Amino acid sequence: MEAFIKFLTTSFGLVFVAFILLVAAALRYYKRCPSNKILVIYGRVSGGKSAKCIHGGGSIVIPLIQDSQYMSLQPIPIEIKLTGALSQQNIRVNTPSTFTVAISTEENIMLNAAERLLGLTTEQIALQAEEIILGQLRLVIATLTIEEINRDRETFLKKINQNVATELHKVGLDLINVNIRDITDESGYIEAIGKKSAAEAINKARVEVAEQERIGSIGVAKATREKEVQVALETAETEKGKREAEKNQRIATALLETEGATAEAKSMREKDVEVANQLAEAEIGKKRAEAQKRTATAESEALAVEGENIAKIRAAESNALLAEKNALAFQRSEVARAQADTEVLKAQRERESAKLQKEELVKQEIEKLKIQVDAEAAAERTRAIAKGEADATLAKYQAEAEGLKKLLEAKADGYKEIINACQSDPKVAATLLMIEKIETLVEKQVEAISKIKIDKITVWDSGSSNGEGSSTSNFIKSFITSLPPLQEIAKQSGVELPAYLGTLAETNEKPHIDSTKK
Repeated sequence: MEAFIKFLTTSFGLVFVAFILLVAAALRYYKRCPSNKILVIYGRVSGGKSAKCIHGGGSIVIPLIQDSQYMSLQPIPIEIKLTGALSQQNIRVNTPSTFTVAISTEENIMLNAAERLLGLTTEQIALQAEEIILGQLRLVIATLTIEEINRDRETFLKKINQNVATELHKVGLDLINVNIRDITDESGYIEAIGKKSAAEAINKARVEVAEQERIGSIGVAKATREKEVQVALETAETEKGKREAEKNQRIATALLETEGATAEAKSMREKDVEVANQLAEAEIGKKRAEAQKRTATAESEALAVEGENIAKIRAAESNALLAEKNALAFQRSEVARAQADTEVLKAQRERESAKLQKEELVKQEIEKLKIQVDAEAAAERTRAIAKGEADATLAKYQAEAEGLKKLLEAKADGYKEIINACQSDPKVAATLLMIEKIETLVEKQVEAISKIKIDKITVWDSGSSNGEGSSTSNFIKSFITSLPPLQEIAKQSGVELPAYLGTLAETNEKPHIDSTKK
């Protein structure tokens, strides 16, 4: 680790670190563009342009002054339901069609797309293109007659491509394909033209069929006559050829028999000669093989002796070369030792000179270090004071947290003891805890009534003769009983109080207040 740190402190190490950082920054900010997208770099770009567009390849995006986004080159199909477009004859035409567009990859048109379509969704781009296509399609139809639109579809599509593509280039789009599904009109003019053309085609076809039937009948008769003549000629030629073939067969048979006897005699003679030649060749080959064997044996012995001599010569040469190399090595070692001694003396002189310079520098460094130590001591004192205050604050909050933790743990242990005492019956445990809090609930209930401010109460009371008390006493009684009973409060909290605390009595009495005035 220390060697690596020493390496980094050297100039070469610093250059290496700088190179690594430069490569890491380049990898981070180098943006690559896939083939199906366009990389748009905007911000401060060269050439005074608003953006830099790249299709394929990549580029470095300079942080802070540049940013980048991608635009998809995916084709966008747009359904055009054009109805009621006026032609040159003022006949309204319906031309449902499908146009396929995509962002262009040409340099100038890509810049238009970056300026007008960057950040838009496919639906938004399709909506803009649809408005342009509708306008230009109406313009093209207005320059053509119904006949030109219906018959010369190639010219119609060519004009659509010219007009629509030119306008789409202004927003950065290319027109890929146009598909005109159908052409109809409200007046039925195109349908009538179709019926007329169909009738003309049917009549023309009928005439051509009759003409072809006449030509066919004549051709059949002529072919029949020529067939009969040709059959007769071929029959005569067949008979003539048959006679000629029989004659040639007899002559060929005689010639083949003669040639067979001659070839058989010649074959027997050649066979005897060949056998004699083969026996002679075999004897000559045997003698030649024995001579070659004796010659090869002698040559092998001579080569073995020559190999031994060559090996001895090579061994002597190798020993001489080894001695020569040892001498050269000794010479180089002595020269190197002398040079090393010279370098040592030179290093000693340089070390003495550096020692004198070092002593002077040490005095200056001591003064410098003294100033630094004083400054660091002051800073350390300030940090110690701040740390002490921070530790005191931390200890305070830790003590409060510890106290709260102890309180919660004590409550948890108490609740656990209550549950254990109730034999793990959650209903009984909840009832006991609710009883503990009833006093607080009653205090809050009374406190709420005590804070009601009543300036004045006027009661018109005529007395009562049935012994049930006066209206005033009934009013006070009703006022007090308007508070919910203790059992009702417990019931609303989901707890049923034990029977020894009393129960609510069934009564039909309803408090009645004659009149109140605040």
